[in-house]
Amino acid sequence: MTTIRHPTAQSPGSVLGAAPDVTESAAAYRATGGYADATGPDELLRHLEASGLRGRGGAGFPAAVKLRAVRERGGAPVVVANGEEGEPGSVKDRWLLRARPHLVLDGLAHAAAMTGAVRGYVYLSDPEAGARVRRALAEHPARLPVEVVETAHAYVAGEESAVVRRIDGGPALPTAKPPRPFEKGVGGAPTLVANVETLARIALTAARPGLRERIADTTLITMSGGTATGMLTEVPYGVPLRTLAALQGTPDATGALMGGLFGGLVDARALDLPLEPDALAAAGTALGCGAMRFLAADTCPVSAAADAVGHLAAESARQCGVCVSGTGAIRDALDALAAGSAGPDTAARLHRWAQGLPGRGACGLLDAAAGTAGSLLRAFPDLVPYHLDLPCAACAARPRAGTPGRLTVAVPEVMDATASARATATATPTTRHPLPALKGTP
Repeated sequence: MTTIRHPTAQSPGSVLGAAPDVTESAAAYRATGGYADATGPDELLRHLEASGLRGRGGAGFPAAVKLRAVRERGGAPVVVANGEEGEPGSVKDRWLLRARPHLVLDGLAHAAAMTGAVRGYVYLSDPEAGARVRRALAEHPARLPVEVVETAHAYVAGEESAVVRRIDGGPALPTAKPPRPFEKGVGGAPTLVANVETLARIALTAARPGLRERIADTTLITMSGGTATGMLTEVPYGVPLRTLAALQGTPDATGALMGGLFGGLVDARALDLPLEPDALAAAGTALGCGAMRFLAADTCPVSAAADAVGHLAAESARQCGVCVSGTGAIRDALDALAAGSAGPDTAARLHRWAQGLPGRGACGLLDAAAGTAGSLLRAFPDLVPYHLDLPCAACAARPRAGTPGRLTVAVPEVMDATASARATATATPTTRHPLPALKGTP
């Protein structure tokens, strides 16, 4: 089971909140300043611009720019809270919808006010999260019509054009761009598709504008790797990756798979990088959705790359021929490499695909597969020739290709308020384990 770790000093601007293992009620949320109208939409938009809040869905696009783009299109915009979490190593969005649905709904209402939207949607694939969002809407009806739309869980289902397509009654599959949703989205209207953590941070900024920089420069992360259980926590930008690896339980990490499956592999030297979007991008990797899988000393990066691309190939929407053939070819090459049966031209082929395939599909899945191959060659250049004749011991112990679930991290348990009250009345009090003090960017 994935654990939740509190920051040592709980900030009033924390997305984790005071009780991250219990679903927050409307009354509890209002008691902390939620659902207030103290900050108007124009003022809030200025605060978001000043704070530099980035979207938390993976691309890291400035939230204020995205809001303004929808607002300036005019008409009758639509706002969507996107909680479909396709990355297997990430749990933050499903946890957030289960634990703090009112924080997300409040952020959705503020986004609607800033864009002039007349209706909203909460888009997700987790039935438990859906039930808690519906309960939250019954507790505190939204200021605009809000509908919960469920979809089947898939890697590409949370891509913004797939979100629009599914809400409009079609399959949750990406479409060619342009137009982008801010131009023509749900029902043809300008549409803001915002990650649920982004909306949560918008709501926190509205309630506490004086903490806007702290709210913008702190992020939820999901960590996994080695034999330790998965971990969800909230940290400031600037914490070294090596510190996080030790905190997660992989102090001997030799590298990491970054950004879910989108940031590729990095080696041990890169663990001295700070957890900060621009610094990671400059180093050729990405924070993405905030998911990191640390490579323990007995984990081979070749196997890690093969597992990642194998997952991507299985999750292909199969709409683009180049994606089907490209991800399949990379998968087969990496599986052969892990098995010690690859040909002498494997490195050259992986390099060619890493250079030539990005940007050729309708979504980012092919880019992630090609990027993973390229990152293996960059970060661990000696491993490819080493694996041509025989697999290393770690690769030899790797489960057969296609074994599901190797990259999946479980969502932390979140009790509803009634169950929590019963448990509190009958159980011995549990001990919480806060994080050690973490220092981010000064």
